[in-house]
This record gives sequence, C-alpha cells and structure tokens, in this order.
Amino acid sequence: MINHENNPDYLNSFLDYTITILNKSPNTVKEYNYDLAMFLKFIKIRFNITKEEDFSEITIKDISLDTIKKIKLDDIHAFLSYLTNTYHSKAATRARKASSIRVFFNYLSQKANLIEFNPAQNLETPKLDRRLPKYLSLDDSKKLLNAAANKDNRNSQRDYAIITLFLNCGMRLSELVGINLKDINFSDCKMTVIGKGNKERTIYLNKACMKAIKDYLEVRPKEGIKTDRLNSKNALFLSERKERISKRTVQYIVDKELSAAGLDSSKYSVHKLRHTAATLMYQYGNVDIRALQEVLGHESISTTEIYTHVANVQAREAIENNPLADI
Repeated sequence: MINHENNPDYLNSFLDYTITILNKSPNTVKEYNYDLAMFLKFIKIRFNITKEEDFSEITIKDISLDTIKKIKLDDIHAFLSYLTNTYHSKAATRARKASSIRVFFNYLSQKANLIEFNPAQNLETPKLDRRLPKYLSLDDSKKLLNAAANKDNRNSQRDYAIITLFLNCGMRLSELVGINLKDINFSDCKMTVIGKGNKERTIYLNKACMKAIKDYLEVRPKEGIKTDRLNSKNALFLSERKERISKRTVQYIVDKELSAAGLDSSKYSVHKLRHTAATLMYQYGNVDIRALQEVLGHESISTTEIYTHVANVQAREAIENNPLADI
C-alpha cells in the first residue's frame, strides 16, 4: 500500500494520473512511488536540504516545487551513479528508475504544467546486459511435471496444474495468481489474464492444460472459501487456508517440486519456467517470433528475440559437437 501522507501533493497527483489516465497496474504505481521517493531523498542530500545521514529516515513531503524546478539532467545522472556506487544496482534496476523519472517529469511539464523545463527530456536509458535466459531442457521439464504429479502430495492436482500452466503457457507469476474461474473459457480452450501494465491478453490452453485444470477443479474446495478483498471465492487457485493463493506460496511450490525432481531450485525459479515455456515453443513448436511475442505478452519484439539467440547458440554447439569437427 502507498502511504500518500508521506508524499508531496504533486507526487500524489502524478500517481493518480498513472492510475486513472495511464491505466497502470497497482504494482507499477507502487514501483513509481518507490523509485521517485528514493530519487527525491537523494535530491535532498545533493541540494543540502537535509542533515539526516540515514537514507531511510529522510522525508520527502516537504520538497517544494521550487526545488523540483532546480533539478537538472546532471542531478539525475548523479542519482543513477549513486545507485551504482552505493547499492551496486544492475542496469535493469537503473533503467526502471530512469523510466520512472522520465514519466514523472513528463507529467509535471507536459500534463500538469507545474514546471517549465523538463530535465529528463534527454535522459537516456542505461544500456541493458543482454544475457541468455536460463531454462529447463525438455527432459528436465518432464521430470518436473512427473514430480508435481506425485500422489503423496495432498495438493498434487493443484500443484501439477500450476506447473503445467507455467511450462505450457509461459505466463507470469502475477498472471497465474490472478486467474479467476470466469476467466477460463472451457468450450474454446482459452483464458484471459491481466499482464504487465494492466493489459489483458488471451492465453490458449492445450490438452495438457485443460486436463490439469479440470482435474484440479474436481478437488478444489467448494465450501468455506474466504470472502475477502482478494476475491478468493472466484480465484482458480486456492491455498490451504481457502483463500487466493499468494505469489510466495506459488514460489514455494515451484521450489519444492524442483527439488523433488532432483533439479537445483537455487538455479531455477518461477520466472525461469516462463523462459522454459518460451524456449520449448520456439525450439520444438516452429513458432513465429511474432506469435511468440503475443503468447508471452511482450510489448517489444526485441524482448522476445532473445529466444532466437538461444536457438542460435544451440545451433552453433551442435556444429561444434559434430564428431567430425576435430578431424
């Protein structure tokens, strides 16, 4: 939850704008607030407005618009450098904060007309490290599914359905926990999920997914489900406390099943299962890159193209491993 009382009015107005006009998800708005609060705390230090040495104790509510108007591009660069030197922040973290700052100043200058000069107008996004994603092989994916199907687990149908959806559909963790029963179209074998940026997209369900969901629904609790703000009564996946399953619980389930399959749970994660689904679809499904972009809900095709690099690496390894290579 965002504590608006700790924010200056112009920051709260910006957050309201992102919710009502930009239609950003609650998680995105929370990230905006966190990033900008951190940036404004840094500004107080840089402009000698505070003597507080404990960063977490610095307040931002008293930062006036006059102070905001003094911020220049150099100050933003100094903040990104501070993140690198003090917190050893990765390029992706700095890129996110740069994006938050850019949207914030665009709002203040172009939408709310609260400042005349936009210091972030020429702010560049830190160059990201393009690392190949880690993923399970086809054989390891089958091992994981077999482990999840273990009947000794009293939640085996639920856990198996969760693993099956991750490996077949490549959905995000937030998308899975947010699935409601009404989101599933059983006759057309598809479901709708709310993805990044609060965007709705369709996920098509193959035979394995449909069977796993139907098997789970036969044992899903029907009585005693909590009536709460999580809309648990309509949730597809429920915890043992009969409420919508949490992200943490799903992560625990995945870790447990990875270990049961003899796989390193410290090496793989929920997000790695998304990478696995994408890689398997691209390698074995003859999937067009644009179709894969749609499946994964990527806004930019460049994000999806990393899976073509995975295939290229494997193609090179196949040539190098040819038994005639050293002759």
